[in-house]
Amino acid sequence: MANSFASLKKSRSNDLQKLQSEVEKINNPQNNFSREDDRFWKAELDKSGNGYAVIRFLPPPNGEEMAWAKIFNHGFQGPGGWYIENSLTTLGQKDPLAEYNSTLWNSGIEANKEIARKQKRRLTYISNIFVVEDKTNPQNEGKVFLFRYGKKIFDKVSSLSNPEFEDETPTDVFNFWEGANFKLKIRKVDGFSNYDKSEFITPAPLFEDDSEMERVWGEEHSLEEFVKESNFKTYDDLKARLDTVLGNIQTAAMTAPSTIDHDDLPFEGEVGSLTKSSNTEGEVTNDENLDYFKKLAEA
Repeated sequence: MANSFASLKKSRSNDLQKLQSEVEKINNPQNNFSREDDRFWKAELDKSGNGYAVIRFLPPPNGEEMAWAKIFNHGFQGPGGWYIENSLTTLGQKDPLAEYNSTLWNSGIEANKEIARKQKRRLTYISNIFVVEDKTNPQNEGKVFLFRYGKKIFDKVSSLSNPEFEDETPTDVFNFWEGANFKLKIRKVDGFSNYDKSEFITPAPLFEDDSEMERVWGEEHSLEEFVKESNFKTYDDLKARLDTVLGNIQTAAMTAPSTIDHDDLPFEGEVGSLTKSSNTEGEVTNDENLDYFKKLAEA
C-alpha cells in the first residue's frame, strides 16, 4: 500500500502486476449498502433509460491495498417477507443462505435448483472515481465519489489489465499516470440497464500536474470500511431472518457443507423471488436491485 503520494508514483510499475493478480483471483476463485449516501455517484438516465458520462477509476486510498471493495449480497422475496442482506461469504465465512442454496442445489431436484437460482448471491464492486464529464449534473465534474458497479464493468477492467492478444498492452486503469478514462454508456435493453457499449479510451495521465493528482488522491474515501465485519450481521441473526422469510421451510437441513460454487449458478444479478423469475441480457447493478427491493418491501 502507498502511504505517500511519492511512493504511489514510484510503485506504479508494480501496481499493474498487483492488479493482474487480484483480477485473476476474482476470475478464478479458489451487504446492503443501499441507504442514501451522497458519497456515491450514479449516472442519471434520460426518459429513454439511457445515460452517458466519463469517469476515471482511482488507485487505492491512502494506506489501503485495493482499488475496489468486493461485496456479495442477496435480495429476494419469500413467504415471510424480503431477505435483503449482505452475505458472509464476502468475508470468507459460512453464510446460512449459501448453505441452504447448496442443499437445494445438491438435492438434484430441478424445482429446488430453480429456487437456488432465484436466491443466489449477487456481486457488487465499489471503487473511488473522479468524474471527468457529467453533462446532466455538471456540478459533479471534477469531484471524487464512490461508484458501485457490477461484473460487466469489472470484466472490462479485467480485459484491459489481462488482454487476450500479444499486440495489446496491459493497462492498470486505476493508475493516475498510466490509466485510462472510462466512457460509461448506459442503454435500456429489455427494461434493464445495459453497459456493453461502455469503453476505456487511450491511456493518459489524469492530469499533467502531479499536485492535482495528489489532491484527488487525498479526497478518496475508504473502501475497507465496506468489508468490515461490523457491516455484516452474525450467522445466527441471518439464520433467524432467513427462517422468517422462508417460513421455516426445512432450513435445519442447510447446515450441510457447501459443495457448489455459487458463482456457477445462473442468473447472477437478477431480481429474485420465490414465485417469479426475471431474465435479462443486460446487467442490473446491486444498487438498482436493492432500491427496487426496498420500494417493494415498503409498499
